[in-house]
Amino acid sequence: MSGPMALGPDGTGQDTLVLRLAGTAARPRDPHPPARDAVSRLAADLADRIGPAVHPYEVAALLEAEGLTGDQITHQYGHPDLFSLAAALYDQVPRTFPEPERPADPWRPDHLRCLLRGLLFALPGLAYPLTAPLWHPGRHTAALVVAGLASWAWGQALGHRAYVRMATGRREAARTLLTGAPLGAACATATAVPLTGGHPAPLLATAAQSLYLAAAGVLLVLARERHLLAALTPLVAGAAVLPWWEPGRTLRLALPLLALLAALVVTAHALRTAHGAPAAPDAPRPRLLASLPYGLFGLAAGVLVLLEGRQAPYALIALTLSMGPAEWLLYRYRGLAVAALRATATPAGFLLRSAGVLALCLLGYLLPLLPAARLTGAAPAPLLLIAATLWTALLLQAFGAAWPPAAVSLAAAAGAGAVTLLHLPPGPAALPLCCGAAALCLAGYALRLLGRPARHA
Repeated sequence: MSGPMALGPDGTGQDTLVLRLAGTAARPRDPHPPARDAVSRLAADLADRIGPAVHPYEVAALLEAEGLTGDQITHQYGHPDLFSLAAALYDQVPRTFPEPERPADPWRPDHLRCLLRGLLFALPGLAYPLTAPLWHPGRHTAALVVAGLASWAWGQALGHRAYVRMATGRREAARTLLTGAPLGAACATATAVPLTGGHPAPLLATAAQSLYLAAAGVLLVLARERHLLAALTPLVAGAAVLPWWEPGRTLRLALPLLALLAALVVTAHALRTAHGAPAAPDAPRPRLLASLPYGLFGLAAGVLVLLEGRQAPYALIALTLSMGPAEWLLYRYRGLAVAALRATATPAGFLLRSAGVLALCLLGYLLPLLPAARLTGAAPAPLLLIAATLWTALLLQAFGAAWPPAAVSLAAAAGAGAVTLLHLPPGPAALPLCCGAAALCLAGYALRLLGRPARHA
């Protein structure tokens, strides 16, 4: 072949070749040393914004935004136009692609609120030593226990239903609470009436307990923890002076009644405020059956706590106070799980990290209870296994899995309760055995369910 090959069927491609060669020849020579230094300084000043660019056109847009004029590009930097300077800067600065900033943790817990909720779960217990001489609780304890279990179960179910309605609007949640809370207090009191023997004092004590638990449940759902703490001030003050001063029958009765009245007033105000919120568009009401497993879990939790209280009454204080840290750890689990999801690239890797997060949170909840068991004279095994069962069940409920934790917890409570009431073997060992089996089942199910990335996306 003695000549160049035609780039088109009729030789028109030669024009394209000529244009390319002409374009190559028209490229500017390297700028003079002062201009090269100016380009280098410009590259150093804009390196953090040029590095992530994926094309010189992005650098050109950046230079335009910086306000560079044609005279500056030509005389100061020695380039014929904006795109030539952008290409030089793009070639001079190495490519860098920094990681995006980590988003804020959407599950960051409110530390003070979680601590306060744990305290509020325990403070009402001060009413019992304050009022005990007035109604002889030893003979009528069963009435209070039955009413307390009924209130606990009802409160769990009502709380779930109110939180679901809260997604529609505060007004709708307030209407649910306004209907359900008084009905729950009446039902709890009615269940205990046959056990009071017709005595007015235990009946009034049971009614007061049911009313308080209903009011406290409403305030906790509406996030009015500080108001509830303020309402309990007379009760706390009366119980605080008991070791040094005998307040007398009048104050022993007046202070708890004053706290109950304050709680009812605060609850009425909170409901009125929430009910005054704008009405949301009509939305389908959640089915009543959807709240049933939460009520059954509340009943099972109450039975397990009661069985532990029969063996170590003061351990109940530690278990009740731990509900605040338990709620805090539920938030931390969700935040750590989301972080693990961002840090892993395979389902197997996320499963491994999820198992570590679950173990870390569970140990973080149980380890402080170990010295608490020693201080209260309780056997560590039952207390820790009950706590593990309750926390894992609450974790599953937080992810919408309601029936499995309810069924497992109810089975553990029924088994341990039957052995205790009927004095069957293995006796006191039934509680840790049942709770240990329940904790293992719930932990395995939690790992299987929450080890999937889709649950945390």
